Amino acid sequence: MSARGYQLPMPWAVGRLSQRQTLLAGPAHATYTWHMSKKPRTDVPRERPAKNPSANVDLSAVVAKVEAGERLNLDDGVRLFESSDVFTVGRLANLVRERMHGRVTYWNTNRHLNPTNVCFVGCELCAYKDIPNAPGTWAYSPQEAVDVARRDYTPDVREFHIVGGLHPQWKYDVYLDILRALKEAFPKVHLKAFTMVEVDWLAKLNKKSVEDTLDELMEAGLDSCPGGGAEIFHPRARDIIAQKKMTGERWLEVARICHLKGLRTNATILYGHVETFEERVDHLIKLRELQDETQGFDCLIPLAFHPENTPFEGHMPATDGFDDLKVIAVSRLMLDNFAHIKAYWVMLTQKIAQVALHFGANDLDGTIVDERITHAAGGKAGKGMTREQLCTFISEAGRVPVERDTLYRPIDPKHRELVRTEGSWQGPAWAGADLQDGALA
Repeated sequence: MSARGYQLPMPWAVGRLSQRQTLLAGPAHATYTWHMSKKPRTDVPRERPAKNPSANVDLSAVVAKVEAGERLNLDDGVRLFESSDVFTVGRLANLVRERMHGRVTYWNTNRHLNPTNVCFVGCELCAYKDIPNAPGTWAYSPQEAVDVARRDYTPDVREFHIVGGLHPQWKYDVYLDILRALKEAFPKVHLKAFTMVEVDWLAKLNKKSVEDTLDELMEAGLDSCPGGGAEIFHPRARDIIAQKKMTGERWLEVARICHLKGLRTNATILYGHVETFEERVDHLIKLRELQDETQGFDCLIPLAFHPENTPFEGHMPATDGFDDLKVIAVSRLMLDNFAHIKAYWVMLTQKIAQVALHFGANDLDGTIVDERITHAAGGKAGKGMTREQLCTFISEAGRVPVERDTLYRPIDPKHRELVRTEGSWQGPAWAGADLQDGALA
């Protein structure tokens, strides 16, 4: 067996592809260009736009709106980013956070599983490889995926977070086989798998609609979807960092289809690259508008851009703590219909994540064993924490740790009443009696 795992020759492999190949994609034909070596573009800026927050920004109108519980608009969000008064912005976000959740901070016991880091798309923002046999690549067979998952599995694990690249040599069936193998081996573990980018790609491989493809994925074991691939929706910035990825409009449309199918998803925003303040807020408003329509998002995860091992390396530094906290805070203030804002400690580092719990965040993700995407791009926060470390981490920040499942239902029965009394959020109404009647089995 290859050290890289799921490589040719395999029964699931499509066969070697030319650099340009036309596939039948659902009801219509679509043409895809396979970029088998990532060549940095020379036609786009690599520098981060100057943001220069100012001490002279008047936030009094925004403060009045937040205190009155009114919805913020685009101009309000931009003013929050333009202000250097991070303490006022954080205070407002914490006010909203504590209205909703009090001291409660959620976490879960999960592990990450990245079936492959080979991806033909070649996004400028990403450190994934686009050559199937390049050094450092891997591609797991279904059995290897089970073996990797089992390596760090304990009965406390409740979620596998499964994302990867768009491997140019994989058939659609491999994704179904991975889901089936994991669900058979771990029937009680929630499979949160495939971003909107992956779902859209799988529908093309399947030569069926997204709706029909989701039916098959759910039958194979898919329980919900993560929120990656959203990046920044605005076409100006998206064309620079992810020119060949699906458009922002298509990402939102696939998310809408998931929600109408009853699949819960998360959402993300990637910040700290070439985006402007206006483009950040525009992204949040588009998510808010879809949430108004479907109520299908569980959580927003702000993701800090890590330039290492991407074409942006050397042109811009990693984000600083000031910007990290500001994005979390403004996300909490703009997304009045999102129950949860996550401080993704793997990207933020543990220290900033603790502070973020007082800047609008009410979730820390989880134990996150074997996360590889951020670390491929230079993340330094470590690849996992124990359950005990997470609880201590939250408690030391002055918050109350509440272990949850993927759908934000408390695991411990004693936390059921705590969630009810700490804030206005009374648990996932769409989950029916699960929260009201007791903890999960």
